[in-house]
Amino acid sequence: MIRRTASAVLLVLACLLVPLGTLSTWAKYEIGDSDRYVATMAPLATDPDVQSAVADAVTTGIMEQIQVGPLQSTLEQYLHDAVVSFTDTAAYRKAWDTANRAAHDAVQQALDDGSTGDVTLDLAPVTEQVKRQLESDHVPFAGQIPVTHTEITILSAGDLDQLRKGLHMLQVAGLWLPLAALVFTVAGLLLAVRRGRALAATGIGMALGAAALLIALTVARSLTLGDLANDADRAAAGAVYDALTSSMRTVSWVIVGLGLVVAAGAWLGGRTGLGGRFAGRRRSASRAGQPPVQPRTECRAATPGRAFP
Repeated sequence: MIRRTASAVLLVLACLLVPLGTLSTWAKYEIGDSDRYVATMAPLATDPDVQSAVADAVTTGIMEQIQVGPLQSTLEQYLHDAVVSFTDTAAYRKAWDTANRAAHDAVQQALDDGSTGDVTLDLAPVTEQVKRQLESDHVPFAGQIPVTHTEITILSAGDLDQLRKGLHMLQVAGLWLPLAALVFTVAGLLLAVRRGRALAATGIGMALGAAALLIALTVARSLTLGDLANDADRAAAGAVYDALTSSMRTVSWVIVGLGLVVAAGAWLGGRTGLGGRFAGRRRSASRAGQPPVQPRTECRAATPGRAFP
């Protein structure tokens, strides 16, 4: 009884640690690592929704500092088109990576030292590159463009305060949670009285844990984007959210598939093993010289004067 209870407790803990281990590994090695974070965000430089959001922010930031009278709206449209065109260049992609590295360092520092305030993505590197491009094309008023620190808020102060404790704990845990899940699984299976059933239950439990994480990521995405009123901002934020959580979703789907395969294999193996044991007993009896068990047949005794049918 004690052995069975210990096995069940260990296997349940292992299943619960699967989504937490996925989160801790993601927090430690993707969000916590500057190079990985920049590499994750780099493809967004070519995302149309993100490019549009950057062009809107840079144009608005520049036009707030320039007054050209009747030409204000004309210059604004020209600048917006120029920024959109610039987002297709290698210089923009380099500036995008620079801005994201700075934003990551700001987020990580805020998580580590407990600082307060909004965490923003500074688009000044993009503005500077746009100004240089316009100056090289001899565009009027290009020299008057100020390189302002146009910022896009990544995390508000309130969101940062809520995120700090949980994310910091996950980063500290790192690979320890998935390793603990592995140790608990092995120990639980070794203690199991019926290992086939235990293995099948563990596979299903891990698949359910990974599926729960997938559902949680979907709900969190909906809540995150629900706070944004502008459709353009919602589209850009959705692209960023999907990029940041892509590895977690991939790993979770792999765990779901692997867990179901393991569970099905253990179930089928148990059924095959049962038939194999009966067959093995019959072969052993035959080798020992014992007659094989014959199926029972019923016969009726013949009565005088009546033949068998």
